Amino acid sequence: MNIYVGNLNYKVRESDLQKVMEDYGTVTEVKFIKDRETGRFRGIAFVEMEDAAAAAKAIEELDGAEYFGRNMVVKEARPPKY
Repeated sequence: MNIYVGNLNYKVRESDLQKVMEDYGTVTEVKFIKDRETGRFRGIAFVEMEDAAAAAKAIEELDGAEYFGRNMVVKEARPPKY
């Protein structure tokens, strides 16, 4: 399952987020979204997890949780609309 994680503190690193998500199950990929022009992290990430049940538990427990001083937004990622 692909998970959207938003409202992240700009100090968070991919390895930090991966460790948090691995408390719930196997993480296959963590992708931080960066600004096209500046290359700076935008506070948004996508996390791919192998097990849908583990991902659902992570979403349920982490949505709204404080991390690095900010409340994360964690939900199932939706495919882009074209």
